[in-house]
Amino acid sequence: MTHSIFCIGKTNSDFIVNGCAEYEKRLRYYGAFVWHYLPDIKNGASLPKELLLQKEGELFLDQCSNADTIVLLDAGGRQFTSPEFAKFIQKSANTSTKRLCFFIGGAYGFSSSVRSRAAWSISLSPMTFPHDLVRLIFIEQLYRAMTILRGEKYHHE
Repeated sequence: MTHSIFCIGKTNSDFIVNGCAEYEKRLRYYGAFVWHYLPDIKNGASLPKELLLQKEGELFLDQCSNADTIVLLDAGGRQFTSPEFAKFIQKSANTSTKRLCFFIGGAYGFSSSVRSRAAWSISLSPMTFPHDLVRLIFIEQLYRAMTILRGEKYHHE
């Protein structure tokens, strides 16, 4: 199963770029992993919220096939402990999911078309984080899930 993370725009923060690169390198040991950086919407800051959401949604959905399982990273989603998230990853693998696509939305989240296509919506925390930081937090949690599933010593309970 391939794990793919889709996000709008690139980050300029060196510590985020370096941290994500480190966890990406570690994740490759466990199987296929791909980042997908979607371009920022041109003049997005001047667009009405609904139009921006629609355009970002089209970018996200154009990247996926009907066979892909889409998981939104969304403040209103289900919260997992790290071991619960590892079980979620394992269940996805057990259902013959070929590609598990995690979407990190823009400033306003996701359009209704993206929400209706998603199989799951998960939240990292009830707190709000900058989108760049979500990338780092989430890739670390994905790595942690892999180590939990393999019984490795990274995660401590």
